[in-house]
Amino acid sequence: MKKTIASVALALVLFSCNEKENASANIDKSFDNYKDYFVNELWKLNPDWAANQGFHNYDSILIIPDANSKTRQLDFSKTQLDSLKNYSLEKLSDNNKTDFYMIKNLLEGFAFSINEVKASEWDPSRYNVGGSFAEILNGNYDSLEDRLSNFNLKMDNIPPYYEAAKKNIKNPTVEHTNLAIAQNLGGISVFENELKVAVEKSKLSPTEKEEILAKAKTSVKAIQDFASWLQKLENKTPRSFRLGQELYAKKFDFDIQSGYNAEQIYQKAVAQKKELHDKMFTLADKLWEKYLGREPKPTDKLALIKQVIDKISLQHTTPEKFQSEIEKQIPELTAYVKEKDLLYIDPSKPLVVRKEPDYMAGVAGASISAPGPYDKNANTYYNVGSLSGWSKEDSESYLREYNDYILQILNIHEAIPGHYTQLVYANQSPSIIKAILGNGAMIEGWAVYTEKMMLESGYKNSDEMWLMYYKWNLRTVCNTILDNSVHTRNMSKEEALHLLTQEAFQQNAEAEGKWKRATLSQVQLCSYFTGYSEIYDFREELKKKQGKDFKLKQFHEKFLSYGSAPVKYIKELMLKEEQ
Repeated sequence: MKKTIASVALALVLFSCNEKENASANIDKSFDNYKDYFVNELWKLNPDWAANQGFHNYDSILIIPDANSKTRQLDFSKTQLDSLKNYSLEKLSDNNKTDFYMIKNLLEGFAFSINEVKASEWDPSRYNVGGSFAEILNGNYDSLEDRLSNFNLKMDNIPPYYEAAKKNIKNPTVEHTNLAIAQNLGGISVFENELKVAVEKSKLSPTEKEEILAKAKTSVKAIQDFASWLQKLENKTPRSFRLGQELYAKKFDFDIQSGYNAEQIYQKAVAQKKELHDKMFTLADKLWEKYLGREPKPTDKLALIKQVIDKISLQHTTPEKFQSEIEKQIPELTAYVKEKDLLYIDPSKPLVVRKEPDYMAGVAGASISAPGPYDKNANTYYNVGSLSGWSKEDSESYLREYNDYILQILNIHEAIPGHYTQLVYANQSPSIIKAILGNGAMIEGWAVYTEKMMLESGYKNSDEMWLMYYKWNLRTVCNTILDNSVHTRNMSKEEALHLLTQEAFQQNAEAEGKWKRATLSQVQLCSYFTGYSEIYDFREELKKKQGKDFKLKQFHEKFLSYGSAPVKYIKELMLKEEQ
């Protein structure tokens, strides 16, 4: 009798467990279907973002940034947030919980940007069609003729696009106005030189060729008129480029999605700066005689570090060889990662080093343009800023900053095993949400993490390389201090340049560029140090926990398998698997 009761009880428990598993599976399946619907609706509202991710169904559409488009975005946000309420978080799988949080953050971020930040009013550089049209011309998807057909249709909305932009702009910042003028005028080459070459190569009929080139002239005029309108705009009370403490703190939470808040990561950066100065002094003091002989040492530690760095920085390439030097180092880094078995690098995903396109110029000197999850086999571009037209003094300053040691660290960060490698992994993620809603702090944090990881593994091990790495890492730390101080602490340009040149040992050209970047962006400069700190600290935590069972390659590949999700969620999922 007891056996029978026990058997019945066990059967009921198993039945109950199966019922719960089936219910969870059904909810996850329903949520997966919802995600597909959500993404397609997202792309309808944001066709340029869709194209950037490799989804080209809406390439012929250029959204006019008028009041109707703003209303549609807000309605979309509200409707989708209501839809999320249909799914119980506790019943979703761990991976879907992360997707839930990322979707929710995006939707709330839309409303925050439109209703509170209101950058559409004060940032004219948001209005620039050059990039999305260039992507159509440069793409490897579809036939050239099909892409040109979409290009042609998309041009129809360029004149009303810029007319709507003019109506939106109210008291813009001086800095964003100047950037908008420069980038829009730079993007004209897409509609003149690049389009002309593509049309000549195509199999379009003479009539079709004539039509598209005529429409391009109309488009160029609209762009020129917008730039001219900005140049003549009477703007007696321009908005400050500073975001302010309240908006900055909120934007940090939405953009970074960290376990830290803005003030916590700022304080952590201030402490880290001191630690790096101590490490750098030890190395610089050791290298003094090698580079400065019997010259008397300064009593000020920072002055001593600066003099040694200045001597080492004289080892650099030439303006003419800057891009070719980068190209040469990529296969060397690939070979090293393979030799040390740090992580798998897919040889079938091409990386192309190119001169930075004109429509991208003005913010960063080096960047990666990666294909999205729908276009996984397309080229990844390593965009390198050109030194053409620079004065001899500015070129020398820039090249001392990107000297023979730091150029290698830059390539680790941007290419292998940094951005390029991480974004290839992100495209393999089974979750489309984690691939397309990439978290900037995770993406930048990974790139910064790989710099130290490579040196820890023995890459080009020398006192000089470590000193230059610390200088480079100090830049990451000071990015956070600079950005927070500029937008919430009223830091002046003079104070910023002192921080960057005297405390972070940067060249004047680099410091001037970073000041400009801090005035044109908000929060993004914090993503490097925040993401790096979270990844590195998590790795060390896992090493202690796993002991001799810890495998670096296994950690890297597992970490990257979750796509570009916020580090706090990746950490949560990986630790759960440990249980």
